[in-house]
Amino acid sequence: MTQPAAKLLPHAELQVDWIGASEFEAYRASGPKVRIDGDGKTSLSPFDTLLAAIATCAATDVVAILAKQRTPVKSLHVTVEAQRLDATPRRLAAAMLHFAICAPGTTAAKAERAVELSVTRYCSVRSSLLAEVPVTWTIELQQ
Repeated sequence: MTQPAAKLLPHAELQVDWIGASEFEAYRASGPKVRIDGDGKTSLSPFDTLLAAIATCAATDVVAILAKQRTPVKSLHVTVEAQRLDATPRRLAAAMLHFAICAPGTTAAKAERAVELSVTRYCSVRSSLLAEVPVTWTIELQQ
């Protein structure tokens, strides 16, 4: 039995303005602006921005999941390591998210489950990537 197709929902319109050279500003109407540098010299590059989006999307879910488990996060840091193909387009080949989480009262198992659910089920950015691109993770619980 096949599942019915998911309903399409519109996303807020995004604007991108060229500033000069390889620099752009991206924003929602009447929202904050994010500077993106195609060369990655004065701000994050487009690829850096993609990796940051994966990390923040997953981290947002981890914070919410651990809060629901009554072990609220005091601090969370994500380091992203990535590999790109050495051919045009130099797309993402793999990413590793290293989570350093301080959530008093949580266990390694609960933190692992929160990260697993976030990356494999809830993170819309991860789900928007090609399925064959592995996104893996490590977790370090901190006091």
